[in-house]
Amino acid sequence: MTGPHPAVAATRLAVRRSARGGNITGTAGTVFVACSGGADSLALAAAAAFELPKVGLRVGAVVVDHQLQDGSADVACAAAATCRELGIDSIEVARVDVEVNTGDGPESQARDARHAAFAEVLRSRPGSTLLLGHTRNDQAETVLLRLARGSGTRAIAGMADSTRTRSGLLLRPFLNDITRAQTRAACEAQGLSWWDDPHNADPRFTRVRVRRALQSLQQDLGPGLVQGLARSATLARQDADYLDGLAVLRAAEMGGSPWRVSAFEQLPAALRTRVWRLLMTSSGASSSDVGAGHVASLDTLVTAWRGQGPVDIPGGLRVSRTRELVVLDRSPVQ
Repeated sequence: MTGPHPAVAATRLAVRRSARGGNITGTAGTVFVACSGGADSLALAAAAAFELPKVGLRVGAVVVDHQLQDGSADVACAAAATCRELGIDSIEVARVDVEVNTGDGPESQARDARHAAFAEVLRSRPGSTLLLGHTRNDQAETVLLRLARGSGTRAIAGMADSTRTRSGLLLRPFLNDITRAQTRAACEAQGLSWWDDPHNADPRFTRVRVRRALQSLQQDLGPGLVQGLARSATLARQDADYLDGLAVLRAAEMGGSPWRVSAFEQLPAALRTRVWRLLMTSSGASSSDVGAGHVASLDTLVTAWRGQGPVDIPGGLRVSRTRELVVLDRSPVQ
């Protein structure tokens, strides 16, 4: 008796491992699959529908209609219908409005709208988990894009295969071991028809240009490039997690303002910059507002102080140095 197609077997194994690693076996909530109707998410839905009920888990699906293209509602309905054919009976179809004229661009806005819809579903079903269909190719593209932007270790660590949010647990079963080609092969083997989003071939979008650049690099450097970039993300994440953990301990030891300059001087740069960021966010600044430029300016108070004035941080914070002390003023900056 022959087993399933190798690609089908690989996707199912990835889901089994992710369920164990995410500690979701035996949870009371539903395990939702984010399904767009594309090959990646349909292969994930099929694998989840096959594997998870065997360990007592209920499987659901969330289909998001971004309303960015004509016929998007039909695509969403077709994705939901395929999920039902796979045996998934708890299906949420969410229509979202995407602000396409903002400075962040349509890719970012669509992602934000999509994740807001996911969060709403998870909040309405306490204890639930969401599976996302990102593949090894998606991870490689993320790393390449962030390398091109000159990002730090945490950024080039790419996406995490497991993320705990306020709304619930997000898992990416395919992230490290399953390629885009495998998800297509898995769909073909199971007779699943998928939708190819035309936006995925539109060079106006940054992700599409990165994808094409990666394909070109693969032709020149060999097929191992995607796996190598994904492996680099894993290694970077391990380093970033370790450094972030040390930074939390050091920031806790330093306590509140004022801080002695010597406490910063004894820290290596990789830790010091992380500690600066933690001290600012614990003092009331938003983590999204404390950028690399702010941290660099703060660091000059220790590494290149020549009597310069204070550094203003978003959130009404002002940090200054007086001889051997660094002082934070929480009074709003006028």
